[in-house]
Amino acid sequence: MKIQSSIAIGASAAVIWPLLVEPENIMKWCPVEAIRYSGEQQTGINTQFYFEEKAIWRLLKMNFVVTEWVLHKRVAFKMTSGDFVKGYEQRYIIEKGCHGNTFTCFENVKMPYGVLGRIGGLLRSRISVGRLDRMLLKLKMRAEET
Repeated sequence: MKIQSSIAIGASAAVIWPLLVEPENIMKWCPVEAIRYSGEQQTGINTQFYFEEKAIWRLLKMNFVVTEWVLHKRVAFKMTSGDFVKGYEQRYIIEKGCHGNTFTCFENVKMPYGVLGRIGGLLRSRISVGRLDRMLLKLKMRAEET
């Protein structure tokens, strides 16, 4: 299931960036129960972290690795192991806009159970888009209040 959403944020990329990469800030806009680094590295490509996300029906527990890191522009990560979902990737992009920046989130979740999982993912896609839009509104509010 692939989804994406964008929002205009009236703040600089330098203000938005820490909200995307610092665990205590991520928890302010994302439905995260826990997030912590898995190793000593805390920035850049190959940074590993553990993530618990409150999903609609359960708590997802996943390990991730950062696959892309361009300071104040974009960061991406993918699941290396976890429960329930077969795969999970996210990519955040900050682009200069007319009145601040545009933030875009791409999400790709691979469901288990073959065809049944894909059908379930399609049925959940509308719920997932709504969840993502609510997250981006919280991110916008956090970035613009600083």
